[in-house]
Amino acid sequence: MNGAQLGSLIPLALIVLAFWFLVLRPARARTRATRTMQQQLSVGEAVMLTSGVYGRIARLTDNEVQLRVAAQVVIAVHRNAVGRVLTDEDEARMRSAGIFDSAGDPAAEPVD
Repeated sequence: MNGAQLGSLIPLALIVLAFWFLVLRPARARTRATRTMQQQLSVGEAVMLTSGVYGRIARLTDNEVQLRVAAQVVIAVHRNAVGRVLTDEDEARMRSAGIFDSAGDPAAEPVD
């Protein structure tokens, strides 16, 4: 290869490097953080599923989460369905919206 051919490859290499730094690395970090969060779930935590369903973890197994979504209503989902653990601030917002009752459990009555 001569200098002109090598010089034409430099912009392509820079584009690939920029793509890796701006897209692939952050995506891997998010995936790793989500996987860690899903492995560290515990009974009693309020969570939101990736589908947008809110609830409190009632029981855990290796691959399954049983989630209380209303009074006497428990659903079973795969751990990978948990999108995030709610913070105390999120739980307070859910209580004020009527989604969680005053004890922090999913409300028995439907929300308008």
